[in-house]
Amino acid sequence: MFFMTESDLRALLGENLKRYRLAKGLSQAKLAEILDITPNFISEIETGKRWVSSDTLVNLAESLGIEEYELIKPPEAPNMEIASFIQNYTQKASETVAAAASAAASEAVARSLDYLRKQYTI
Repeated sequence: MFFMTESDLRALLGENLKRYRLAKGLSQAKLAEILDITPNFISEIETGKRWVSSDTLVNLAESLGIEEYELIKPPEAPNMEIASFIQNYTQKASETVAAAASAAASEAVARSLDYLRKQYTI
């Protein structure tokens, strides 16, 4: 059984953000400039210290040329692990996200989970 805590989800977001940012050749300062936020905020996201609003999640994804779900997707797990993740995370998503972010962030996570469900036909 696979379950992510709030801190696991923040860490995953941070790791994915850093990986995609570096793949695009962007510094934290340049990405912050593109998004009109501070480099410190990018650093806090990447180190798992901060969560983001749904608007920021969308803007991050757009600036990196990826879909929102890719920022919270576990790295290349086999389909069965992804299916287990989605099923277990769906049960706990409301309370975890509610504790970590605003209602708007919950909508972004729900859209991402819906996309994953469609992609992996659960």
